[in-house]
Amino acid sequence: MSTDGTSRRSRSRRRRGRAFAGAFAIVVGLLAVFGLAGAAASVAQGPRVTEAYVDPQAAAAASGARLIVTTTQSLAEVDPSQVTITPATPFAVDTSGRSVGVRFTLPLWDDTEYTVTIDDVASLGGGPTATITETFRTPATEVFLMQRGTNAGDLIYRTDLTGQNAVPVFRHAHIEDFRATAQHLVVSVRTDDDRAGLIVTDLDGDNARELALPGDGYVSNLQTADRGERIGYTFSDAELSADSGRESRLFTASLSEPDADPVAIEVEGADPRVAEWRFVPDTDSILLLSFDGSLLLTGSENGSGAPTALGDAMTIEGIARGSSEAVVDRLDHAAVIDLTDASEEPLVESDTDLGGTTSVTPLPDGSTIRTAAVLADGVPTGRTSVAHVDADGATTMLSEIADTDAVIQVCVSPSARYFAVLVAPDAVTNSYDTYQHPLPERPETRILEVDDGDPVVALNGASISWCQVPPR
Repeated sequence: MSTDGTSRRSRSRRRRGRAFAGAFAIVVGLLAVFGLAGAAASVAQGPRVTEAYVDPQAAAAASGARLIVTTTQSLAEVDPSQVTITPATPFAVDTSGRSVGVRFTLPLWDDTEYTVTIDDVASLGGGPTATITETFRTPATEVFLMQRGTNAGDLIYRTDLTGQNAVPVFRHAHIEDFRATAQHLVVSVRTDDDRAGLIVTDLDGDNARELALPGDGYVSNLQTADRGERIGYTFSDAELSADSGRESRLFTASLSEPDADPVAIEVEGADPRVAEWRFVPDTDSILLLSFDGSLLLTGSENGSGAPTALGDAMTIEGIARGSSEAVVDRLDHAAVIDLTDASEEPLVESDTDLGGTTSVTPLPDGSTIRTAAVLADGVPTGRTSVAHVDADGATTMLSEIADTDAVIQVCVSPSARYFAVLVAPDAVTNSYDTYQHPLPERPETRILEVDDGDPVVALNGASISWCQVPPR
C-alpha cells in the first residue's frame, strides 16, 4: 500500500476534524451569545408571568383560596402594599422562588370579576421591575335547601339565586337536618325502625354511605367545619336513666374516614353534657357551652389537654367565618370574645333603638345582623326588624317581617354578601311537624343583600346550606 495515499487520507481526516471542531466551537459560541442575549433581554424586561393559577369556585366557597403567579425570575419579597385587589377584599401575600401567592382571607363574592394587580415586582438579581395583572371571575352561587313532606318523602335540593333552576339531589323518608361541606352532603335521618343515621353523599347526591355512630340514640346540633371535611354533632343514647346513658355528648368525625369510629370530645373537669357548640373557623378548635353554663375552648379531634375557660354564658350567638371573634350572651350583657387571646369587650350598642333584640349574627368585619321585636310605646307589635349594625354602632335597617310571620333563623353566606331569613309565613295556620327538630310545614327562606337589604329571592324550604347550625 502507498505510504503517500495513507498520508493523504490521514491529513484529510485531520482537516475534517479541525473543520468540525471549528464549526462546533462557532455553534457553541453563538448559543452562548444568544443565551446571554436572551438572559440579558429577560433581565432587561423584568419578571414575566409564565403561569397563573386560581380556583374561582373554591375562592367563593371558603376562605384560604390562593392566586399563585409563577414568573421567569426568582423574585424579591413582595410586600402587601404592592398588591391591589378590585373589588377590595382582605388578603395575605407570600413570595417563594419564582412565585408569588395572594391568599384570600375571606370567601369572595359570587358572580364577580376580580382583578389582582401586583406593582413593582422585582427580581432578586435587580434590574427593571414589572407590573403583574391577573383577572378572573367567580361563579354564581348555588345553595342547598330542605323540604319535608313532599310526595316522595323529604327532599334536599340545589338551586341558584334565581330560584328557577332547582334540582333534586337527595330524598329520604325522614330527614332531620343536613349540612354541606366543600365536597359532601351530611344528612341526619331516622330509619324505618326509628333509629338515628348519618348519611354522607357527594354534592350531587350520589355515592351515599353511612357514617358510624356512637350507638343507638339521637343526633342533634349537626355542624361541619368550613375546611377539612370534619363534622360534629351531639349524641344522646336512646336509653337514658339517672344512673346510666350518655346525654348530649359531643362527637366529631372525618368524612375522609367514613368507617372510623366517631371521636368523643371530653373536657377534663367539665360537665360532659354540651348545650351548644361551634367549630372555630380556620382552626382546629371548638367553642362549647356545657350544661352548667361554662364556656370552654378546646380541641376538635379529641378534646385532650387543658381547655381555655372563658367564664359563664347563656348562649353562643355565633362566630363569623374568617374571624376569631365569638359573640356570646353573658348573664347580663352580650360580649365579643377574641378566641386567640381570650380578651373581651361588650357588644357594641346600636345607635338606633331596635327594641328587644332577639338574635345577633356576626359578620367577618366586626359588624352584626340583628333581629329585634318592633315596639310601639314599649309594647311589642308582633313585627320583627332586621338591621345591620356596624362595628362602631352605625345602624341600617334592612327589612321588617310582618306580624303574621315568625322569624326562625338568620344565616349569612360564606362571603357575607347575602343573608337568609328563615320564616314561618302565616304562622298562626302554619303548624309545626313532629320531628325531633320540628319545622313549620311551609317554611320560606328569604335572601337579601347585606349592604342594603335589597331582596334577592324567596325559596321554599329550610336549613339553607349557608347555616352553620340548625334552626333553634
